[in-house]
Amino acid sequence: MLGVIKPKMSVIDTRQTSYSVMMKPQIRLSHMLLIALGLAFILFLLVQGWFFVQVWQLKTHNPETTAFMRARQALVRSTHPQAQLHYQWVNERDIAPIAKRAVVASEDDRFMDHHGFDWTGIQDAFEKNLANGEFASGGSTISQQLARNLFLSPSKNLLRKGEEALITVMLETTLGKRRILALYLNVAEWGDLLYGIDAASRYYFHKPPSSLTAHEAAILAAMLPNPRFYQTNPTAQSLQKRIRAVESRMNASRIP
Repeated sequence: MLGVIKPKMSVIDTRQTSYSVMMKPQIRLSHMLLIALGLAFILFLLVQGWFFVQVWQLKTHNPETTAFMRARQALVRSTHPQAQLHYQWVNERDIAPIAKRAVVASEDDRFMDHHGFDWTGIQDAFEKNLANGEFASGGSTISQQLARNLFLSPSKNLLRKGEEALITVMLETTLGKRRILALYLNVAEWGDLLYGIDAASRYYFHKPPSSLTAHEAAILAAMLPNPRFYQTNPTAQSLQKRIRAVESRMNASRIP
């Protein structure tokens, strides 16, 4: 009797089956990765949409508080539970024009010339940081600082800087320079739990911001880079140097 002849293709079939089994987990992994990326993108769009709605509301609504205010107040109240925030909104027309010029001279000389990002300032800051070997200067514009103060944290990392850039674009395209400057003057930090030019003017000079003199405006503007330090060190040489620099430039500052 003749023996049963086995098909020669059985070995090939076995190999093909094994290859197919090996490929299935890889396909599932790729599919899961695509789903995860898609969900992450949807989440990103939702977050940006939320920020855009908040920015759009700022066209007609004044902020009652900001991310920076809430973070600082929570930190201070962890050791001083009764600490109070000093913040009072003031209309843009009730701020002395010289105070606006002083702040622009101090914080963003090219405020009227850029669309949210001062590339010359960024390059200068990069070269300064490179020379010093540390991240000390960021070259941020008033629009960038406003984006950070309103919605973000004081931390310095790429993720926060990226979100700051996106919100800056929203502010510039939605609000315009006049509203951006008014918002910045009202939410900027001028001391510990001291926010806005109205609170600052009354705290340091016992008068409303509409009555600030040129020298008083220069003092407030010069304090902005390090307000809590200058609040307790008003005679610091670095502050006096900044005051003189602001006074030399502020009359030429362009404002909306």
